[in-house]
Amino acid sequence: MKLALSNANTAFNYKYLLSRLFPYIKPYLFRIFIAFAVAIPLGLLDGATAFALKPYIDVVVNGNPMIVKGFELTRDLLAALIPFLIVLFAGAQGVLRYLNAYLSDWISNKISNSVKIDLFKKLIRMDSKFFDENSSGLILTRFLSDPDLASRTIVESIKQLVTCATEAIGLIAVLLWTSWKLALVGVIVLAIAFMPLALLRKVIKRVSNESAVLGGGIATNFNETYHGNKIMTGYCLQDKLFSKFQAQIKKSFDLTISLTKRAGWMSPIMYIIASIGIAFVLHFGNGLIINGELTTGSFASFITSLLLLYKPVKSLGTTLTGLQGVFVAASRVFELFDLMPEISTHEGNNTLSEVKDKIQFRDVCFEYVEGEPVLKHVNFEVKKFETVALVGNSGGGKSTIVNLLPRFYDINSGEILIDGVNIKDFTLDSLRRGISEVFQDNFLFSGTIKDNILMGNFNATEEQLQNAVRLAHLDDFVSTLEHGLDTEIGERGTSLSGGQRQRVAIARAILKDAPIVILDEATSALDNKSEAVVQAALENLMQNKTVFVIAHRLSTIKNADRIMVINDGSVVEEGRHEDLMQIENGQYKTLYEMQFRDKNLIEA
Repeated sequence: MKLALSNANTAFNYKYLLSRLFPYIKPYLFRIFIAFAVAIPLGLLDGATAFALKPYIDVVVNGNPMIVKGFELTRDLLAALIPFLIVLFAGAQGVLRYLNAYLSDWISNKISNSVKIDLFKKLIRMDSKFFDENSSGLILTRFLSDPDLASRTIVESIKQLVTCATEAIGLIAVLLWTSWKLALVGVIVLAIAFMPLALLRKVIKRVSNESAVLGGGIATNFNETYHGNKIMTGYCLQDKLFSKFQAQIKKSFDLTISLTKRAGWMSPIMYIIASIGIAFVLHFGNGLIINGELTTGSFASFITSLLLLYKPVKSLGTTLTGLQGVFVAASRVFELFDLMPEISTHEGNNTLSEVKDKIQFRDVCFEYVEGEPVLKHVNFEVKKFETVALVGNSGGGKSTIVNLLPRFYDINSGEILIDGVNIKDFTLDSLRRGISEVFQDNFLFSGTIKDNILMGNFNATEEQLQNAVRLAHLDDFVSTLEHGLDTEIGERGTSLSGGQRQRVAIARAILKDAPIVILDEATSALDNKSEAVVQAALENLMQNKTVFVIAHRLSTIKNADRIMVINDGSVVEEGRHEDLMQIENGQYKTLYEMQFRDKNLIEA
């Protein structure tokens, strides 16, 4: 699946999205309940301040008596009590806000981390085609940024909705208690103010999806700048890359502003509508005061409540707008969860522990892109402990053949068999544990030399580890290091030379001790001295193994049991070196003599 093409189809199916999120919310329901329980009084306390204005103005300011259940509330009593209560309520609000913020952050981070963990579990199970089709930046954005937005923000947004809603309910209760006639006008006006929200949903979805793709492009640009820094510097590409980045930033700005232009007018429209409502209330309330239906204190309390109500209503509008973006991100997250790797273990439950007889390719056809065949009816077999070399022009299909064996990709037709069993009928783990690979550019993970070697077998003993180091001809180099095998090698092993990285990879493969070995241009990027050492290490790796070798330097595979020439997706020649050299105008002979001639020219 190309992530750039996803469109968050379920973005506004709230019931579906909340049902998908619920398993991540469920473990923290008690804390969520506490957070919401704290949010309710936090919202209601604003109404208490407005409510207190009525007795304060009627009794303290205007001197009108107030009797509650036979007890008279005097001016002096209320003058001392009401300010104290307001401060007390403010202090209580402060404590509740702290508890609310702490619980919200704790819950949000827990949920976000759970989602990220499950998404990473999904990511590491995806097949090679998925990584071919999607840039590193887009994968980073979709698997890290979207979960943060979807899971961390949703709890905060819902909590904010609860706080604002209860605050609004408390203030509306004061309005109704003071004057239901005025309250009816105010509530109708506020309901009208919310209507424009529905118009923003499609805009938010479009901008959010485009921003995710663009954010992935920006992250990819940074990744390429980091990993390709030498090419960038050597080819003076700084201005080119800067222009590309500048264009991405401009597009990002344009997307953000396009949403701001559409969402930005909501606030002034709501403000104007609210102002019209307040104007109606002032006009209508003045008549109620003149008619004696409303006291001055009641009116002041009403106006204060109405003005205070604008804040939670505005926050509700902002929160609901933001929540639309959260649901779009959540929809994209669950699109990732619904991704299924194209390659998986089939019904067969066979395990690969050794090659007892042979490996066969039967009429194998394969294409990366539909309609563009890479392998065309390939047939051959490799016997146990045989070393087969694949040679030929670039793009002929050599690497594709060895990539099909561990099922990095699945064939379109034909069969690949190990001891008569289709590789699709082996469990994926056992198939891949049965194959060791050493590539031209072996990936080393950040950590120590020892960490990288032990990836071949985490249960290896110290004796097995040291033996692998020795057989990989790595011991002389390691002995010169202050921390030996515990030396940190940096990201991608950048502190090591090409030959040293290859030997670490070979030690890792030796420790894995798989019955099948794939060597894909394992020495092509090395100088002669490094190649000699690495070649000696490879000889140790290949002992008693069934080996596939891809080599650009034909001199390194002269002693292979069999050489197959692969061109244009087919096996065009096959045999030992001596046999192939006897074929007049043969493709192998032509390639070999061309390399020999080029070598003589270089030496001359």
